[in-house]
Amino acid sequence: MMRLAKFVVVGMLSTLALAGQTAKVPTPPPGNDEGTLTLNVRLVVIPVSVTNKEGKLIDNLRQTNFQVFEDNVAQEITLFRHEDIPLSLGLIIDNSASMRNKRQRVNVAALNFVRESNPDDETFIVDFNEDATLVQDFTQSMAILVDALSDIYPHGGTALNDAIYLGLDHLKLGSRDKKALLVITDGEDMDSKYGINPLLEHIRQASNISIYAIGLLEENDDRGGLFSKPPSKKAKEELTRIAELTGGEAYFPKTVDEVTDICKRIARDLRNQYTLGYKPTNSKNDGGPRVIKVNVAPPSGVSKLNVRYKTGYTAPSP
Repeated sequence: MMRLAKFVVVGMLSTLALAGQTAKVPTPPPGNDEGTLTLNVRLVVIPVSVTNKEGKLIDNLRQTNFQVFEDNVAQEITLFRHEDIPLSLGLIIDNSASMRNKRQRVNVAALNFVRESNPDDETFIVDFNEDATLVQDFTQSMAILVDALSDIYPHGGTALNDAIYLGLDHLKLGSRDKKALLVITDGEDMDSKYGINPLLEHIRQASNISIYAIGLLEENDDRGGLFSKPPSKKAKEELTRIAELTGGEAYFPKTVDEVTDICKRIARDLRNQYTLGYKPTNSKNDGGPRVIKVNVAPPSGVSKLNVRYKTGYTAPSP
């Protein structure tokens, strides 16, 4: 019986490693005196993007090039992958009134992003104005995505935070291990029920998700007052915080015509990420924050690297 129990435990560990879950083995049937075994299995998974100072992707690194720290304590890397694997992907696209003259070109850019991505990706679409709406569930069909994007009419306000929150929750239903959101917006959040801090906390609790943002913001925004920032500056800061927290990146093009090239760049970035995983030495389920740091040793001939990764997470609660 103990040999069988060992096989059960090993099988569960293999299944749960990528999910980063906590598992409890069911209580044995009456008459079994071996008790109940509880497993606390948490694997922290970190997508990492590495480029040189010119922005060119570095794709020849090995596990030995990487060091991972959690709260300044070195961690053993137990998962290392560098391969083009399919994504569960969410497109979060602004459908407010101010997007009326931009939306068609944004749609084209978003579709080019999908075309540049792995053909086995599954994609859903969330549109948002003063409300956030799932307009297309996961699909691998380009024709269905085209129809979903074309069947819109920009109007109303901007509930950006709610849309990202909805996208994060819907990504949990995706069938791929690796997940990402692409957010395209042209303004500051005005209508969300979720503020920026609750959204950031929700992002910290998400596993293995990268968020990329494209902000089509006013460059010379003179709104605001003596004690308040211009709305476009506030939006830029918040989009940057959202993206950087997950190891993604925020872009702020001067014109909508630049969005297609940015989308292609993001697609290439996602297809060339490294995936690191470790089991934290601090296994406490105290609901506390954890800070992650990744160091990368440059390969021969490269003087400086730009490294982007998820900078922290929230441990499970008791």
